[in-house]
Amino acid sequence: MSGHFVGLPEPSGSAATGAPMFDDALPAPVGIPASLGEAADLRAALRAATAALRAAHIESARNDAEVLAAHLLDVDRGRLAVMALMGEDVPAGYAELVAARAQRVPLQHLTGSAPFRQLELQVGPGVFVPRPETELVAGAAIDAARAVLGAGVERPLVVDLCTGSGAIAAAVATELPQAEVVAVELSDNALIWAARNLEATGVELLHGDARVVGNPGEVGEGLQTNVDVLISNPPYIPGTRHHADPEVGNHDPVEALYGGGADGMDLPAALIRQAALLLKPGGTLVMEHDETQGEAMRQATGTAQWSDVVVHQDLTGRDRFTTAVRTAAAADVGE
Repeated sequence: MSGHFVGLPEPSGSAATGAPMFDDALPAPVGIPASLGEAADLRAALRAATAALRAAHIESARNDAEVLAAHLLDVDRGRLAVMALMGEDVPAGYAELVAARAQRVPLQHLTGSAPFRQLELQVGPGVFVPRPETELVAGAAIDAARAVLGAGVERPLVVDLCTGSGAIAAAVATELPQAEVVAVELSDNALIWAARNLEATGVELLHGDARVVGNPGEVGEGLQTNVDVLISNPPYIPGTRHHADPEVGNHDPVEALYGGGADGMDLPAALIRQAALLLKPGGTLVMEHDETQGEAMRQATGTAQWSDVVVHQDLTGRDRFTTAVRTAAAADVGE
């Protein structure tokens, strides 16, 4: 299947170019530390930048200072270290980027990219920045699809609901090219970034509501009971939670964060019901969720349509995603 995109809106503003911008997407950088502006060479600038970011309560200050410099110089961090030892000049624009990061503009918005498994994704204002824990979720989906392939299915069908930047769909398509991958996104802004990241992957990108995808008259019509693996990292944050990190609260799109309801389970529960319509009997659901939602996920999948429900932990030991196997025919979803 060749990749194509259904219902893609026209890009505008910073999303049209994909380049990090200060004029319409990011706050104008202010308060450049004097020590950074006066740095005589790259090594001194890295020290000053690290100090400035630590003063802004950024835990990854040294990392971020180096990533921003390496980005401007278009080198890896190993080469950056050599250049610092050699006393190379400070790259133009470095002080401005550090000042913006000190204002808690996400690092990925400043560089325009985010690593995800084997990929480097394009990201920026208007799309949720993929997190490291989601790499585990993608891995679980890839393993499930690989098992389908091993069982004799020549082209497993994998559907990624609420694809956002396209991170999970791109990872599946890249690491398991035998799979047919469909990604669904509702947000116009996120869809532009997803299209960019999925352009060369062969993924079919659909613009629509994940809660009704596959229904008659909706995008993805024909998917019902045909999906081998359904994966989703939906909005799931409980409505009662306030994010302390400015990078999340001030920059991630609100529609990508909150799942609806005090417990954040409105959308995840709706997607579980839709997954029961889309998956084949024996198909696998993989869904990321909040660390507080393990029991709610067990309840949402505790019906006749699901078996082998497992709540999995992330690398910090917190509940992070749930897998379940579709057992019954699609006609019993209303039970």
